Order: sequence, then C-alpha cells, then structure tokens
Amino acid sequence: MRIAFLLHNAYAIGGTTSTTFNLAASLAERHDVSLVSVFRHRARPLLEPPPGMPLTALVDRRRSAPDMADPRAVQPGIYFPAGESRAGQYHRLAEQRIIDWLAATDADAVISARTGLNVLLARFGPRDALRIGQEHLTHDTHPHRLRRQLQRWYPRLDALVTMTRADARAHRTGLRLPHDMITAIPNSVPSAPAAAADHTAKVIVAAGRLTRVKRYDMLIEAFARISAQRPDWTLRIYGGGPEKDRLAADVERRGLGDRVRLMGAVTPLDPEWAKGSIAAITSAQESFGMTITEAMRCGLPVVSTDCPHGPREIIRDGVDGLLVPRVNVRAYSAALLRLMDDQQLRARMGAVARERVAQAFAPQDAARCYDGLLTASLARRNALPPGATGSREGNPLLGTVALHRATGTLLARGAVRRLRRGALTARMP
Repeated sequence: MRIAFLLHNAYAIGGTTSTTFNLAASLAERHDVSLVSVFRHRARPLLEPPPGMPLTALVDRRRSAPDMADPRAVQPGIYFPAGESRAGQYHRLAEQRIIDWLAATDADAVISARTGLNVLLARFGPRDALRIGQEHLTHDTHPHRLRRQLQRWYPRLDALVTMTRADARAHRTGLRLPHDMITAIPNSVPSAPAAAADHTAKVIVAAGRLTRVKRYDMLIEAFARISAQRPDWTLRIYGGGPEKDRLAADVERRGLGDRVRLMGAVTPLDPEWAKGSIAAITSAQESFGMTITEAMRCGLPVVSTDCPHGPREIIRDGVDGLLVPRVNVRAYSAALLRLMDDQQLRARMGAVARERVAQAFAPQDAARCYDGLLTASLARRNALPPGATGSREGNPLLGTVALHRATGTLLARGAVRRLRRGALTARMP
C-alpha cells in the first residue's frame, strides 16, 4: 500500500516530526511510504528521516528560494482554519501547493499530522484514498472557533487518531464524532539505546520547547526550594523557544546560574538523558509526552505533573516514575527530593521505566495498530450505504474487503478503483 505522511515542517525539531519518522520507518517494512513537508526552511532536516524514504517539500521558505518571491506568499490563506495556532504561516501559496499535491498524489492513504492539515485533507483530499487525521494537540486546547471548523469538516475523514484514550473521549464528546471514527494510538519510540543512565550523576534533566505550557518556571522554582539542601545537584534544561530570556533572568534572579543551566537545543538527546539521574516534566498539559517516553527508554525515572492527557497513560505512579498534582510546587519539590536522596529507588524505577517503554511503545506495535486502522477504515468506506440493495456476499468489492480484513492485508487504491468498475473478482491478489 502507498502511504503518504503530510507534515507541517519535517525540517524542524519537534515531537511530531520525531514520532512521524518513527512510525513511517516501521510502516515502511510492509508498505511504500513517503513524507511530504508543507514547509522547509533549511537544506537538510534537523532530524534524520528514515533511510531511503522520499521527503518532498511543498514550499521552500529559504530566503533565496523562488517561492519567497511568489506574490501568493504574502496573501493570507482562506482555507486553513483561522483558530489554529499556525494559521499565520499558511498563505495562499502554501494552501494551493497542498491542494495541488492532494489532487495529484497516487497514495492509497494520506495521513496528516496537524489539526489544520486535517481540515485541508478532509476538504480537498483525494476521494479514492483513505484520509486519516492525527491530533497531536488536544481537543481541550482548541479555541471554540476552531472546534466549530473541526465539527464541520472532520466527519469527512475516514479516521481520526489521537495520542491518548482521554483525548479520544474528549473528541468524541466535544465534536460529536462517531465512536468508531476515532482511535487512540500512542506515539512510539525506537529501541532503547545501548547506553542508559547509571543513576550516579547528581543531575536532573528536562527537555522540550521553552514555552509557557511547559512551565519551566515552575521547575526552576521547585528546584530552588530544595537547592540549598542538596548543593551538589544541578538542573539542565534542553531546548529553545520564546521563553528562553525570561527563564534565564529567573535563574539569575534566584542566584542559580551555576546550578541551573539552559543548554539550548540538542539532537540527539539520548546521550544527554543518559548523563542524568532524574527526568523532570512540569507541563500544564501534554497531548502525549514524547519526552517522557524518551527519558524512560534511557533508564530515567520521570517526575511529572499529572496534567491532561498523556502522563497518566504513560507513567505508573510509584512504579516507574512519580506523578504530582499539576499546580503543587511544594509536592513537586518533595518528589524530586525523594529520588535525589535514594539512588537505589532511582535505579529500580529507571530499570522498570526502560522495560515499560520497550513493551508498551514499540514502533512495530504502532505500525500494527495503523495496519488495523487502515483495514477497518477501508472496510467502513466500502460498506453498503443505508437503503442500498444487495449483500456483502454478492458484492465483489465488499467480499474482497472482508477477506482482506480477516487476513490482515490491505487493498491498494488502484485495486479498489478496478473493483468498483467490476474489473476484478472477489479473490486475493
């Protein structure tokens, strides 16, 4: 089957890019997979795509690129939903390139990896290809005007994938979408690296975009409360973003310049996780929590706020990490201190965390879930419409779909077209 992933910007570092590359690599073991990035801003991606996998960019944003001289690049878009946080980047040129690509693609299934792109896929996606949307954000973070757009267009998708079960429930309820249209498939992480943390380093590690939702100011405050008691411990925060200057000023104001270090964006992060003994997450909300699983696979116990939606579906409190009430800085400091003072506990939780990720978030498992989703979506799409005459047994298309579903295989888009024309009989290829 030909599967195309449509991303916002595959050339930038981000959890969505990382998890898409992981999933694409696993699906490529059985399918023909390609990557399409709406934007590119540099010559090569910061994260390495799967070897040999085609990566196409629709709009080149480099200063010298001809696209930047196109008059449509300064005209506001009219189709990308206005309530989406990246709406300002989707000018008429970007929208037209997406629409043109959707019209020309020979993919059997298109999987889009951003809310606004899901809307464009629902509106302009090829009718004879499966249209699968991924929600890497959460229903509760969408503004009301965006939810109205999603409620209008999402029913045209064949399926919607959320990262957590909690967010799947929120989308079903909030957008009044059919139950079987929404599936929760957690993000996956590749196999654990050979080197794992040995839990002797007195270092706490955090990583992610320096934005308000990550609440690194809370982490700095929690560390400051206990820093005098444990003067040999340090905190390292990896990532870049708009909050960098404000966080740096906070660190200096507290006199922690030699203890709390803003390390900047680093890739790959595995070696940096392995240099620490505790991972720290203080987010107000997480659609999933890729940094949690990445830290756990490197053998770190994670102290995380119990925020919607991801941490509770990843961390087992007291087993492979610690969950703390979202707004309780004192409790967060106490959780850090508990692990800082007990190396054996860190080692035991870290070992269980590493094993948990390997068992519950393997890329091969995610690929199998997507195989099942694509097969089920194809079967639903080709089911008899209400009031139609005939039966599954007498319909060659439906009979073949049922057979493929039972055997776990997938029909290619061209085969479906030929079946609709009556050119194929109900048999396995």
